Amino acid sequence: MKFWRSILAACTAVVLTVAQPAMAQRAAIDPQAWAAYKAKFLDVNGRIIDNGNGGISHSEGQGYGLLLAYLANNQADFEQIWYFTRTELLLRDDGLAVWKWDPTVTPHVTDTNNASDGDLLIAYALALAGSAWNNKDYLQSAAGMARAILSRVVVDAGGHTLLMPGVDGYSPPDRKDGPVINPSYWIFEALPVMALLAPSDRWQKLTDDGLALLRSMQFGPRKLPADWVSLQAKPVPANGFDAEFGYNAIRIPLYLARAGIKDKTLLTRLQQGMTIDGDEPATIDLATGRPKDPLPDPGYRIVNDVVACVVSGTKLSASVRQFAPSLYYPATLQLLSLAFVMEKHPECL
Repeated sequence: MKFWRSILAACTAVVLTVAQPAMAQRAAIDPQAWAAYKAKFLDVNGRIIDNGNGGISHSEGQGYGLLLAYLANNQADFEQIWYFTRTELLLRDDGLAVWKWDPTVTPHVTDTNNASDGDLLIAYALALAGSAWNNKDYLQSAAGMARAILSRVVVDAGGHTLLMPGVDGYSPPDRKDGPVINPSYWIFEALPVMALLAPSDRWQKLTDDGLALLRSMQFGPRKLPADWVSLQAKPVPANGFDAEFGYNAIRIPLYLARAGIKDKTLLTRLQQGMTIDGDEPATIDLATGRPKDPLPDPGYRIVNDVVACVVSGTKLSASVRQFAPSLYYPATLQLLSLAFVMEKHPECL
């Protein structure tokens, strides 16, 4: 009991500095926006539906859903999403979540590998909600996942402390160019909370090395990181993946901003590198610097606006403040962005 009281006190301190809606009994997400998100992506069983990816669910989506429900200060929705997550995805023996749940096949889980960004999101949301709502079960589950993340996917290689994308498939001998990482899996705001749940100085090393790697990944004429990076020698785009700043990497500037990392040089380089036609981001072919897919959805464009807010105090454009969800991924990024600006930079609204 003493241990859980100390975890609760520590996590409460983090809630007060990271996100405050539940502690103050108010939401960082507009109730109408959360209702629209739920109507589009949350089914009655508690699964978040990725409607841009064949209607599957995954640990990333469940983690995002939990975090957004917390930010919306909606305990009932949080519990609904957590019920599906723990009964349908937390099936592994090591305490991590399977990454994919497919409604079109039986059994619904055909690949039991994990995805470490999903694991981090789930543990982080559970810690925040457990602290804010005084729920020991959430905190206990969060601590178990934090310990599993630390032991299974936080590794030391080549002088770096790395977050492997999954337990299997990214290190030698599975990958000849391993270790292979995905820099967008570093959810920097979650790492101090993981350090409270599973104390170790390796969490700080993971933060420091993740930032150092991001600063060093300047591929092609636009000087951008790749979605998938080999660290066999110096960082290079990994074999077998498109050498692109893609849909994964688009969230990196948002993660940096939400974590309070105000490295203007890094943020500006990312913003300028991914932007075409004024303020519209795009996926980028790293070798040529040419845009591949324009990303006009407000959920993508708001990432640029968040960077402009953090770097220079620029107000968000009216178009990105309006929430009319279409696809799961940009809608999620938009709500996370709006919640961040409301809590930390209301002057940009």
